[in-house]
Amino acid sequence: MKKLINKVAVAALTMTLATVSGQAIAKDSSKPIVIPVHNWASQVVMAHVIGLMFEGMGNNVEFVPADSQGVYESIRNGDVTISHEVWQSSFGASFYNAMDKGGIMDAGDHEALAIEEIGVPTWVIDQNLCPGLPSWEALANCQDVFATTDSGGKGRILEGPSSWHGDVFPNRIKGLGLDDKYMVKFAGTGDALWAELAAAKLEGRGTIIFNWSPNWTDAEGFTFLEFPPYYEGCRISEGGTMETTGCGSMLGWLKKAAHYQMPKRWPAAYKAFSKLSFTTTDIGQMAALVSVDGMTYEDAAAKWFAEHQDVIAKFTQ
Repeated sequence: MKKLINKVAVAALTMTLATVSGQAIAKDSSKPIVIPVHNWASQVVMAHVIGLMFEGMGNNVEFVPADSQGVYESIRNGDVTISHEVWQSSFGASFYNAMDKGGIMDAGDHEALAIEEIGVPTWVIDQNLCPGLPSWEALANCQDVFATTDSGGKGRILEGPSSWHGDVFPNRIKGLGLDDKYMVKFAGTGDALWAELAAAKLEGRGTIIFNWSPNWTDAEGFTFLEFPPYYEGCRISEGGTMETTGCGSMLGWLKKAAHYQMPKRWPAAYKAFSKLSFTTTDIGQMAALVSVDGMTYEDAAAKWFAEHQDVIAKFTQ
């Protein structure tokens, strides 16, 4: 069934390309375009959506698991061809460090803007479980609301995998003087965050987790906590101090990256990739097919791809 869905999706794009009158598509290399897959739903689904787009253009595609920080070195060295979800706050430094060394290029931005922050499901605020939220200052009086069996009596903040942000959130809690009341636990995968959301809702208890937008939770109802404003240099990783590291997160770009030889080796694919720009709604829909509807990444990509040929056509024509 999965193969049938994929073939239908690719065939749809092939027909679309064939009807473009007068447009010559440059000859691409027969070598596979290597697309990385990480550990959160929208990134993996989008990887397969882009793969279907490339295959519909006659290209070969290969998917490889890749570290979300180290992937930029892999692109620079030519082991991976693209990165399609470069989040400014999490991966901007790794991306620019690789660019400084050469071999990787900026392939443009998505229409969607990105924020990564800790917060609560909106029903926690609606039920007034912690009066004063979403202000971070309300946390000082609510640690019991967010305590779990593994938090040693403190309120627990569930972060994503440690490779995403390092010590950003543990440092923030210390910088704000909340480390005697809260602890940060790192989840193994992005899916563990959604499992915690579901469990907390079922049990009717408060929970604080790391989340981001665009994501499927935009429609579900999620409120980011309000911290002191971010400014460049406030985080310890940016040269800040414990006195400044209590700052919140930036509203940043969502970028694409490519190996510097991609325009030469796969000119038609690179042209489409450079034009590719998804909206907050697009990305949220991709993630929801997995995180809400329970589809596999591949089937979710095939479904989204087949139902959004008008969007794909903007990039391939």
